Amino acid sequence: MKQRYYSLDVFRGATVALMILVNNPGSWGHIYAPLEHAAWHGCTPTDLVFPFFLFAVGNAMSFVMPTFEKEGNAFFLKKVIKRTLLIFIIGLFLNWSPFVLYNPDGHLVMKGWEWITKTNTIAGIRVMGVLQRIALSYFFASCIVYYFKTKGAFVVSGIILLVYWFMGVALGNATDPYSLQGFFGTNVDINLFGQAHVYHGEGVAFDPEGLISTTAAIVQVVFGYFVGQYIQQKGKTYEMLSNLFVAGIVLLLAGYCWDMVYPINKKIWTSSYTIYTTGLAIITITTLIYLIEFKEVKGAWSKFFDVFGKNPLFIFVLSGFLPRLLGLIRITNSIDPITNKPVYVSPFGWFYEHICKNIATDLRVGSLFYALCMIAFYWSIVYVLDKKKIYIKV
Repeated sequence: MKQRYYSLDVFRGATVALMILVNNPGSWGHIYAPLEHAAWHGCTPTDLVFPFFLFAVGNAMSFVMPTFEKEGNAFFLKKVIKRTLLIFIIGLFLNWSPFVLYNPDGHLVMKGWEWITKTNTIAGIRVMGVLQRIALSYFFASCIVYYFKTKGAFVVSGIILLVYWFMGVALGNATDPYSLQGFFGTNVDINLFGQAHVYHGEGVAFDPEGLISTTAAIVQVVFGYFVGQYIQQKGKTYEMLSNLFVAGIVLLLAGYCWDMVYPINKKIWTSSYTIYTTGLAIITITTLIYLIEFKEVKGAWSKFFDVFGKNPLFIFVLSGFLPRLLGLIRITNSIDPITNKPVYVSPFGWFYEHICKNIATDLRVGSLFYALCMIAFYWSIVYVLDKKKIYIKV
């Protein structure tokens, strides 16, 4: 009988909670440095959230892969392809939501595939995104593990990381292939999806969850699978614990060394970033296993994160969809002194402006307080679902 690892549930739930924390500040202009992504090269605590989640996806995959192998090829493909398509489509519709927008006259109109913004520029539905990357990474990692088995998957993963590195050098800008302008994957995204359907958060058409940069993210899931498989094979032993901790340290140091020639960078998901964050993920999960499984240090804190881990994709989608939906409700916040027109906020925006923003002169405090309130709000939802034994799976 398979041993239950409560620590893996806590790890996944904590990752989801941190996702909500960093994605829902009260004000994007007032954030504490650790809660911001690195400007370009480098890695902040926030930059660990997404790779940790992909690592957790690989952990979970290690528990179901034996069933896939037992049931056969047709069963495997049906399950994996169905899940991949569902997650990808949900991500696409999340980008499209809430499906309507206010035009310059203040009237609600349907949001088409492409539209003209208030500044007369072409905008459109972003094709890629967090869920889309999760879907593609899950699909290819599953296929690699299923068809190449453990040893073969290890070799394939190494090849992927090296080939991605070499492609970046060979196809990127010769002056700086790892820069915003020099990254070769951006042209692929633009040519494939069109400039209107690529993320513009960096001021130019560049997608941090683009198609090409998903390459190394696939390996993140495979590594998570390796660790989950090893934990099951060795059981709850100190040998398993010590070996994993050493592996985490080795990968962490390898990532540091590789960073000297191939910068650690989340936005283009470099191979060095994959190695480095995997090392940190292994160290983190090993520490949790030691505390929870060996020393039984658990209680309210572990239960808090555990309920997030039982409905991870649902609560992540809800935390992205609900603010957009509530954004359609416009509450007059002030009058613009220049245009003499009302300035609107959403209900969540009103809560930040009139409650959170005023609790301290340092606006970062109010912004963080708002994010913590959002965690508490979404936790209350998953807590009720857990009490009712409702688990929404894709």
